[in-house]
Amino acid sequence: MNIIHIFLQLGLAAFVLQVDSLQGLLKTVVSVWPPGSKVYLGESVLLKCTVESNSTAEWSFEWDKPKTVLTLNPRHLVSNDSYFITAVTREDAGSYRCKAGQTSSQPVELNVSELTPPSLILTPSMRYIFSGERFSMQCPSSQMNTKGWKLRHYSPDCTRRRKAVQGDQCSPLECAAVTNRTDACVFNATIENSGLYWCEGPEGRSNSVRILASYDNIIMKTPAVPVFEGDNVILYCQYKTTGYNDTTFFKNGAVVSVMPSSPNNEINMTIENVTKKDEGSYKCASLALKMESTESWLSVRPKSDTRGYWKWIILSVGLVFLFLIPLSVWLFYRHRYQMLGTWKRWPFSKEDVPAVPVPATKQDVTEVQWDLSWMEMSNLLDKQIYPGT
Repeated sequence: MNIIHIFLQLGLAAFVLQVDSLQGLLKTVVSVWPPGSKVYLGESVLLKCTVESNSTAEWSFEWDKPKTVLTLNPRHLVSNDSYFITAVTREDAGSYRCKAGQTSSQPVELNVSELTPPSLILTPSMRYIFSGERFSMQCPSSQMNTKGWKLRHYSPDCTRRRKAVQGDQCSPLECAAVTNRTDACVFNATIENSGLYWCEGPEGRSNSVRILASYDNIIMKTPAVPVFEGDNVILYCQYKTTGYNDTTFFKNGAVVSVMPSSPNNEINMTIENVTKKDEGSYKCASLALKMESTESWLSVRPKSDTRGYWKWIILSVGLVFLFLIPLSVWLFYRHRYQMLGTWKRWPFSKEDVPAVPVPATKQDVTEVQWDLSWMEMSNLLDKQIYPGT
């Protein structure tokens, strides 16, 4: 028994040493897609956690946000090694990290930019598309170089990077890229073509959108990009086949509308003059057929992202005028007062000129003679000009 006990202890010690050595060789890394720490409001972002190790063991992952408590959020979808943000908001800024086993990754920082990036054109602009249907992607036109954009694609199932596909080919499968395309690329909705799409070019990168090919019998279609306050938004509930009954629309789990059946396989609900309160997670269902769609997020942004700056400009101009007008009035009256004071000191007529006695001087004989001769000549001229005087 003692020998068995000793062997068990030695085996346990060897196992602990092996686990410790394995943990020391592990390196957990978080990558951000699209690449870079700057993300834009309303776009889709994926955080991917990978373990760099020679081991083939299956890992379980945990996600956390240092200095912040991660709570349940319908915009955040966590699936083992993937952390997906459906539509970025200001609250999503900060550090993220993942943990595999006992090894944690270095935090990655997300900086949320409120600037409006160049827009990737998606047709139809919906997050969910039935498998087999077609959708198109087109990069924004560049004023500097119309051929400078490159369409990029990333899927969580990507295992390796592939070089760019040149020319007329439109096949961004498994992280490939399409370059030098000025027109739209058309794809079939498949699992391979699902994932994130964005464009990179001389002006930076565009916003990113996520496309999901659905194999269900019912899908909820919401715009893949943010809508603006004041717009009219149409949400679509689409069936693969006809013959359904009334369709119920939900927002954040609560019923918002019940629409009657339609001759085709698509029914819609319109939200007029959309506001920030309409933002949320929507789904539709046919209660009679016991079919329910996957939830799809509707993102709403202010009508103008620059109106805050205009408020500051108007406020600044108002403050300038508030101080400028009293200052101008004060300067005007001060100048007028000075001018009036000066006028009072200035003479306006000869009578106002005070009599100043001429200092007595002794005239020279020559001066007296010159004065007399000048007076006689003046009298003579007057008599010639005015006879009888």
